[in-house]
Amino acid sequence: MSKMTREQQTELEATAFRRLLQHLRERDDVQNIDLMNLAGFCRNCLSNWYQDAADAKGLEITRDEARHHVYGMPYEQWKAQHQKEASEAQKAAFEESRPKDETD
Repeated sequence: MSKMTREQQTELEATAFRRLLQHLRERDDVQNIDLMNLAGFCRNCLSNWYQDAADAKGLEITRDEARHHVYGMPYEQWKAQHQKEASEAQKAAFEESRPKDETD
């Protein structure tokens, strides 16, 4: 692998992140609970990480603004258009795979 500058690395990472967001927007059939069950993160996690990154840079964005950035539309609109009620199997898989508190 050739050497790259930190700026080049950041540009590549930003491009990959934008492509991930576009992919998730196009795959609105994939539910957040499915993402959580398979990968341990979902669109809401991405929006939280985005907001955390803004906070770390001293930039103030709201939770709704971060979610809008990830979902490509207001979160409530996305939920109304695309979110389905989780099945009992999805809920059970989530309970099995979700991070546990140390007291669990």
